[in-house]
This record gives sequence, C-alpha cells and structure tokens, in this order.
Amino acid sequence: MSKRGLDSLEVWQVARKLAVFVCSDVLPKLPPEEKLSLTTQMRRSVQSIPSNIAEGFGRHYYQEGVRFCYIARGSLEEMYSQLCIARDLGYIDDEVFVQVVENINKLRRMLNGYIAFLKRSKRGVDEPGAHQAAREFDINYDALAELDIKKHY
Repeated sequence: MSKRGLDSLEVWQVARKLAVFVCSDVLPKLPPEEKLSLTTQMRRSVQSIPSNIAEGFGRHYYQEGVRFCYIARGSLEEMYSQLCIARDLGYIDDEVFVQVVENINKLRRMLNGYIAFLKRSKRGVDEPGAHQAAREFDINYDALAELDIKKHY
C-alpha cells in the first residue's frame, strides 16, 4: 500500500502508535474502580490526539490545521497529566511510565514541528473561501429575547 494523504503524515502515525500502546498496554493495568473515570479520560485524550491531527489535515487550510494541532497538543498534555496521576496512585510502574513519557516527548516535538511547518507553508491559503471570514453582527440578544417573551403573553 502506498503512503498517500494522511497515511504519509509521520506525526499522525506516531500519535496513532501512542494511542494503541496506551489503550493496549497501559489501560488494562488500571484497576476496575477506575474504569469509568481515569481509564475513560485517558482513552479519550489519547485517541483525541491522532483524531485532531487528522481533522486538521483534512481541512486543507493551514490555520485550521494549526488550530486542530493545538487541540491535539492539549490532549497530549492532558494524557501526560493523567499518566502522572496513574503512576502517583501506583497503578503503573516506573518502567511503563518512562516508556510512555518518552513517546509523549517525541510526539510533542513532532507536533510542535508540524505546527511550525504549517505556519510557514501556509498550506491552502489560496483555496477558494480561505480569505472569507465569518462575521457576527452586533445584535442585542437581550432585547430580542424580551420581544419574544412579550409575544407569548
């Protein structure tokens, strides 16, 4: 299978590998009482990383790509925090912790590099609609709500 599109994006590949490792090798070590709290949070945050990288990639406009990479980076930091909590509670040993942290640090560097690349390359800047901005008009929503209430009485 040739690598094209998202499959060729190394940062996405590394994020996927981290998600698979955490879900298959870390989460099973957590106790059953954490199934609905820490386990769920860790699963969501680690799976959010490659998902947001992919969504930004699919937007074909660098500012959207950067925005979703920022979200992915936030999820990465959230995952790190949850991993620290799991270690502090004695759910995972130092060996597993160090292994995951090494992968987190690698992914953090790659994600920061990818964000810098997107900012420099300005991918999609000439796409149709790239220069259009959504604009909200200055509307007095309180006055509209009051008018709507008076209509019903």
